[in-house]
Amino acid sequence: MLQTPLGRLRFIGLIEGISYLVLLGIAMPLKYMADMPKAVTIAGSLHGVFFVLFMAALAHVFFANRWSFLRAVGAFIASLIPFGNFVLDVQLKKEENAMKRS
Repeated sequence: MLQTPLGRLRFIGLIEGISYLVLLGIAMPLKYMADMPKAVTIAGSLHGVFFVLFMAALAHVFFANRWSFLRAVGAFIASLIPFGNFVLDVQLKKEENAMKRS
């Protein structure tokens, strides 16, 4: 999975998607319901790092695989929507499998 730019994008996309759900589903409720703001500090920082890595991986795929600008923007928007990275991953997996077959 990590041997190709597309595989690396899929991998970091899954990690970034999980970190986003942890931030929204665990850290934010802990902050506001249990008065634990440190949870958002930690989860938010990790998510920020993973998001930057996702953007770097997306840029790499954009240039290496000659994606259209619209396709890259779509991947970016998917990363902003909860569960969007997981939907994107299904599409990227199909593309990766098609590339392996040809």
